[in-house]
Amino acid sequence: MGRLRWTKNLSGTRVDIWKDEEPVGTIRWDNILSTRAQAILYGKLFVLNRELILSKLEIYDSNGQSLLGTVFINLFNPRHDVVINGKRFELEIQNLWQSRWSWKFNGDEIISYSANSLITKDRGSIDLCTTCNDEVDILILLGLVVRNQFIPFMLIFIVIILLIIL
Repeated sequence: MGRLRWTKNLSGTRVDIWKDEEPVGTIRWDNILSTRAQAILYGKLFVLNRELILSKLEIYDSNGQSLLGTVFINLFNPRHDVVINGKRFELEIQNLWQSRWSWKFNGDEIISYSANSLITKDRGSIDLCTTCNDEVDILILLGLVVRNQFIPFMLIFIVIILLIIL
């Protein structure tokens, strides 16, 4: 139903979302180790909380009072679930390089993401296969954060493996 673009800064502390040439959203962490971020999409404000050790990501309404969804990130499982308004959505990382991932509802793909840059994966597109609503807005943000949080975990894991081997 539409296409968005996203870009991420080098440190991963900011993700910008664009429709055509117009900015429509942003996710901003204070620094790379921040556990709290502010997000805005189509004028709606959200608060994101992440636990770096337990790999848990939560999204709240603008005042941080109402929990809208929680995702547990598992490095060894490319599928992640979230329940929003009683509906279960599944995020699937579709390849080892983390360049394609999507949200599904009842087995049907509703949002698909791609990362275009070969090494840094710092930009890409979001294809919407459904009309926008509050649930889709939440999923757009969660999909970007989960995938962009997954990358550092993969790098840390690879470094640990290399240290063990060497």
